[in-house]
Amino acid sequence: MKSSKDTLAQRLKTVCAQYADLNIFLIKDENKDFRPLTFREFWEDLKVYAAGLKAVGVERGAHIGLISENRREWIMTDFALSGLGAVDVPRGCDSTADEIGYILNHADCPVTFAENKTQAEKIISKADNLPQLKKIILFDEQGMETLPKTGNIEYLSFKQVIDQGRSGYAKDPGFFDEEIAKGDCEELATIIYTSGTTGKPKGVMLTHKAFLFQVDRIKPHLNLLPGEIMLSVLPIWHSFERACMYICVFLGLSTAFSKPVGAVMMPDMEKVKPQWLTSVPRIWESVHAAVIRNINSGSAAKKGLFYFFLSVAEIQTYLSDMFTGKLPQFSKRNRVVDAIISIIPLIVLTPFKKLGDVLVFAKLKNKLGGRFKAGISGGGALPSHVDKFFRAVGISVLEGYGLTETAPILAVRMDTKPIPNTVGPLLEDIDHRVIGRDGEIMTIGHKGELHVKSEQVMLGYYKEPELTAAILKNGWLNTGDIAVFTHTGEFKILGRSKETIVLRGGENVEPVPIEDKLGESKFIAQVMVVGQDQKFLGALVVPNVEELEKLAIEKGITYLEKEELINIPFIQELMNTEIQGLVCAKTGFKTFERVFRFRLLPKEFEVGRELTQSLKLRRNVIEKLYKNEIKDIFK
Repeated sequence: MKSSKDTLAQRLKTVCAQYADLNIFLIKDENKDFRPLTFREFWEDLKVYAAGLKAVGVERGAHIGLISENRREWIMTDFALSGLGAVDVPRGCDSTADEIGYILNHADCPVTFAENKTQAEKIISKADNLPQLKKIILFDEQGMETLPKTGNIEYLSFKQVIDQGRSGYAKDPGFFDEEIAKGDCEELATIIYTSGTTGKPKGVMLTHKAFLFQVDRIKPHLNLLPGEIMLSVLPIWHSFERACMYICVFLGLSTAFSKPVGAVMMPDMEKVKPQWLTSVPRIWESVHAAVIRNINSGSAAKKGLFYFFLSVAEIQTYLSDMFTGKLPQFSKRNRVVDAIISIIPLIVLTPFKKLGDVLVFAKLKNKLGGRFKAGISGGGALPSHVDKFFRAVGISVLEGYGLTETAPILAVRMDTKPIPNTVGPLLEDIDHRVIGRDGEIMTIGHKGELHVKSEQVMLGYYKEPELTAAILKNGWLNTGDIAVFTHTGEFKILGRSKETIVLRGGENVEPVPIEDKLGESKFIAQVMVVGQDQKFLGALVVPNVEELEKLAIEKGITYLEKEELINIPFIQELMNTEIQGLVCAKTGFKTFERVFRFRLLPKEFEVGRELTQSLKLRRNVIEKLYKNEIKDIFK
């Protein structure tokens, strides 16, 4: 049993002594080179910084804003506040002034950090609505002297805090250790405001033990070893990336910070040669699309060779999964029958698969640095065709699942036995139940709403008791996600219960599997299925304009503007053929799950408008923005 004093900062103190000479972070300098920082160096710097924060007035229990992207100062601030018993309230730089103003006011923040002058100006623009705010501390002090004087708000730089910390630390070197000893694992560590698909952001209250719960239970799923490197490309203020950073730190791994942009991420992969990558599905979709685009633009011989070996690899991988018992068992499978059916074709195809690995797929794997073990994909569903592709080419992508309200990791595929089309089994010591529409507990293989109970579940939404009570009862959190479990303990997420579409005939349709299937088309960039209270399903489709332009050139179709493409009859017919071919009886869909009509949209969905920060569809917003197009579908 863990001590009640086992806080994030106490755990950091322990591992910094245990792994003193290993690198805790690899951080880019001004020359874009990765500079190593050891656990020992980080701990020594942190003690000085914590003394500085105390000197400038950060108090135990205070809520402290943290408006910044990934950088060393963010991590230092997070751990220093943790040791001082303060609570950070993080948000990214892509947030609007209105969002930041709302969060800092709602969270009662007397102090906030800002990455730079731009973020400080957003905060200052809302100063009239921030009566409690007394200090803004800038990580990047450039231009700080030009910030306007507003009320009683004081501006400080990170460097000034460090300078005050040096004198404070010199007088009392044991100060931070004493502060850490006052902490308790039950105390609040952070309030993370969800982007949300509806309404105002909600402040999720997470304790120290919520994050440590995952750290202590991740090893059976992921064989993470001290000294290995995790490439980080996601915003650290998101609960998923933050939890992954804690896991790496507390298990002795190095975290290297990059960006989720191919032109930056791929060179960094080759440079630092990571074993692990934290990611969202969109990253793997982009890599997959780039590979296919590159192959299709090559010679006929190169293209033919690639697709031959890819087809062989996909079949061989499926047969291997069948033979080794890695197919998801939503209904029980007979292992003996599977082995008998798969063994002969598996023996025949395996040499071709190995040849494809050498001739074709090795080049792709080498671009990941040569030491790559697996990518951990969270924040949304990994499209099945993307999952299938990477499994076939020998790159392990382990899909996980969680919510900000659970700090967030609930499940992830096991790297030793990854079961496709699932998010793996739950972490140990998580109770769960699957609740049907009539409130009954569903058995294995039957879908329902997933409820979970464990130490990692949030305390609630800050200052929102009614919203908290709506999803958290007697320790059980209603995730709002539709799940179905296998007979071997893994499960699949089918979508959100609030997203379920009910047709006039009473049929209940989960839109996510349909959208994922339509996303397999190279001509479709984004899609949202609609049809609540209608006779049939429709879809709003954002086409892949780049692919349509290539096709237009090939077919000799003339047009002046890109937007004109979506109204050309040939393109409309092409899209209809794609949709009907992907969602039909042959691909496992029922008749009422077919998309009978659609409308093509001229512009991609954007983060902050149609999409959340984690790239999920804001369905209610989309329905309002495109109400005329939806109305037209069902005329």
